[in-house]
Amino acid sequence: MKLAILASLLASASAFAPASTVTGARTSSALSAEKSPSLPFLPYPENLKGYVGDVGFDPLGISNYVPMDYLREAELKHARMCMLAWTGWVAVDSGMRVIPVPEGLEGVTARTAHDAAVAQGGMAQIFFFIAALEMTSWLGISAMLQGSGRAPG
Repeated sequence: MKLAILASLLASASAFAPASTVTGARTSSALSAEKSPSLPFLPYPENLKGYVGDVGFDPLGISNYVPMDYLREAELKHARMCMLAWTGWVAVDSGMRVIPVPEGLEGVTARTAHDAAVAQGGMAQIFFFIAALEMTSWLGISAMLQGSGRAPG
């Protein structure tokens, strides 16, 4: 019985021993692809090369399915909308008002402005104005995606 236990221990230990190799022979692996600097466990996204701020961050692989010019356009548009939203939030809470103050919007804060503007009807006007701007801007984006030479932004 002791001999069987000793044999099984030696056999299991040999599983962790390095494999013998021929001296001078080198092996290569298919896993030697370039890795992303920001996510080292993922391959480097090839579509990001050459863009400013590229650190290889595209964990979902969106750049493989959507043109990079469109992604840059969307990034810039969303960043500008965030800046406008922050400015509006701070302006309302600082006490800035459009003179004359529309009826129903007296004394609103940034937290209560949305509901008051919906009840007053101003949000519908904002929605239709932004919808018209988006439809107009799509003409430029469509031309850019068809190779007009227009840069995103």
